Amino acid sequence: MTWSIRWKVALGTLVAVACGLLIAGVMTVRSLEQRYLAQFGEALEAKTRLVEYGFQPLFLSSLSRPTPSSLQETARDLSNRASARVTLIAADGTALADSAVRDADLSAVENHTSRPEIQQALSTGQGQDIRSSHTTGERTMYRAILMRPSQDAPPLVVRVGFPMLVLDREIAELQQRLFLAIVVAFLVALTLSVWLAHSITKPLSDIASAARHLSAGNQTFHVRTTAQDEVGLLASTLNHMAEQLHAKIDELSEDRAQLLAVLTSMVEGVMVLDSRGHVLQINPALERMFGISRMEARGRPCTELFRHPQLNDLVTAILRSRTHHQDEIVLPLSGRCLQIEASPAGGERENEASVVLVLHDITELRRLEKIRKDFVANVSHELRTPLTSIKGYVEALLDGAKDDPAASTKFLEIILKQSDRLNLIIEDLLELSKIESGGVSFKEEPLELRSAIDRTLSMIKPIADKTRHRLVTTIDPSLPPVTGDEGRLVQVLTNLLDNAIKYTPAGGTITVGAKLAPSVGNAEPPARAIDLSVADTGIGIPEEDRPRVFERFYRVDKARSRELGGTGLGLAIVKHIVEGHGGQVWVEANHPQGSRFVVRLPLNPTARSLHHVNEASRA
Repeated sequence: MTWSIRWKVALGTLVAVACGLLIAGVMTVRSLEQRYLAQFGEALEAKTRLVEYGFQPLFLSSLSRPTPSSLQETARDLSNRASARVTLIAADGTALADSAVRDADLSAVENHTSRPEIQQALSTGQGQDIRSSHTTGERTMYRAILMRPSQDAPPLVVRVGFPMLVLDREIAELQQRLFLAIVVAFLVALTLSVWLAHSITKPLSDIASAARHLSAGNQTFHVRTTAQDEVGLLASTLNHMAEQLHAKIDELSEDRAQLLAVLTSMVEGVMVLDSRGHVLQINPALERMFGISRMEARGRPCTELFRHPQLNDLVTAILRSRTHHQDEIVLPLSGRCLQIEASPAGGERENEASVVLVLHDITELRRLEKIRKDFVANVSHELRTPLTSIKGYVEALLDGAKDDPAASTKFLEIILKQSDRLNLIIEDLLELSKIESGGVSFKEEPLELRSAIDRTLSMIKPIADKTRHRLVTTIDPSLPPVTGDEGRLVQVLTNLLDNAIKYTPAGGTITVGAKLAPSVGNAEPPARAIDLSVADTGIGIPEEDRPRVFERFYRVDKARSRELGGTGLGLAIVKHIVEGHGGQVWVEANHPQGSRFVVRLPLNPTARSLHHVNEASRA
């Protein structure tokens, strides 16, 4: 049975009042009873002293002792005067006189040694007890004091008993009056509790009705109350909350409509997952990409819905690490290439947005890139056509120019220079083409950077010595090993050091350093990475040119680069090798002069599999 709050309030109030009245009545009765007993005790003590004083003259004479009859007569006389029972008891407990016993029956009175008041009087000089009398049968209050007739005579006990009948009658009348007062107070409390419960619960009922209307969608319903207390404040608060809720619902509805419009119009596919990897939302573009419907996808695990190992691995990785990931997948049936950007959304519970995946269809872009790469490969082969010119010079020499020492020497120098340059360009183009097309597989072996640096410096040192360049190394001795291809990393260092030597004046300093990468919040790259740097004191690179130095054939100083024999492909090859290891490379100013190239290599080998190797080639 479910009781309404009105009855709960009323019954709770009644129970509280009833308990209070009952406790107050009991405490009042006990307090008055104790007060009456204290007054009776004081009066009885006074009477006992008077009775003792009345017995004293009988024992003052030293010539004769009082007879039992005189003691009994004196006891009756004192009893009449004190309106109480008087008893004289010897130290051995024998009753010498008792106003409530006849003279003939005095000898039959039982020994009083066991009486509590007698025991107290014999031990402390006075005693008191309340009990039913063995002689009269009435509930009686006894008061006993020790009387010493003389120094040589044995002590006697004078006891006075006062019936409690009058006290019991007064206490009974008091209890009746208190009970009547409690009944009247309870009836008044009943009336007030019912009225109070109604006054409290009526506005609450109105508030509950308003809440039901709000839950049913009637947002214009208001609570009408004139109360100025907490219930009235609750009603006004509920009305204000309903208005705010109505405004919030309208705002959310508008935002939802705008969000749906954006998702519907996007050409990129969007998928939202919760913390379990279940699909919460997809947009029409993703429906078209995978050939599924929104109703079919919502609520199902992503791994079950999209049976694509690479996509499932990406989802598992971001749910585990809660960091930004990206990858490319190829749909097996349609052959379409999709770039996936996966970002954490912050949700930790079920049915909360935890991961947002944005899928870009880059099939056409990849096709164009393949055409461009093929073009570079074809151009590298077409560059062999200048060999025809070289052949022409050779034929000219054979036709007679060799007999002219000056002309033959000049022709041969040109032929040598051009052939070396063409051969170098061809080799770099072929190398770059193989790296971009994925034709080069990078080893994944643990290696110490110090050994790779020492190997590179041993090859570069003869060239540096010719130009009087000073090579300096600053390597952290506690660096952990990295996972990668030592040969390719040596190629990276060789290209960077070769550039540093070319663009640093004679006598300059080239510094090769390696240390743990610093951590900057949650930004990429992670702290578990190593920074490999090559710094020089050369001519430096202008700030506006630094973002483009890794492009193919880009030269800051074209005349100087051609003069020094550069192909314009070395830094592009460096960038592709570093990104193939899942790392990053950039250039910055080396104060006070020169340039500083930094290669950041991750220590975590799984970073390579999640890094898009061709990211820079899309620029």
